[in-house]
Amino acid sequence: MDQPDFLNAVVALDVPAGPNPETGALALLAALKTLEQALGRQARQRWGPREVDLDLLIFGRNVINVERPDGRWLAVPHVQARQRLFVLAPLNDIAPGLRPPGWHETVSSARRRQETVEGPDAVRVAAGRNWATAE
Repeated sequence: MDQPDFLNAVVALDVPAGPNPETGALALLAALKTLEQALGRQARQRWGPREVDLDLLIFGRNVINVERPDGRWLAVPHVQARQRLFVLAPLNDIAPGLRPPGWHETVSSARRRQETVEGPDAVRVAAGRNWATAE
């Protein structure tokens, strides 16, 4: 689906796993969905433009496939992250050497591979400085 430009970012969080990785990942996902609503996300068509979209990409070294309370499935690492340059580019900014569970390449390698598919102009830097250390 063709859509207008959008901002995308990746953050690393240190969160408790809970009694097991599945419980921890579901709790984190629930918190992300609550935050989306607080930020004004409206229910719309899937895959279309939205105010905010918070996804759980990776949860430590865990591979998770668990049913969510809404009946949908949570799969971590995120199933399509490896094929989305708009995810790989910011993930590469914070963890280029990371090899997520089940991947046979690093984030940096995946980014380079996907850039050859989508083209070098598919993503661009929106800010010219490291906001994590900005004063």
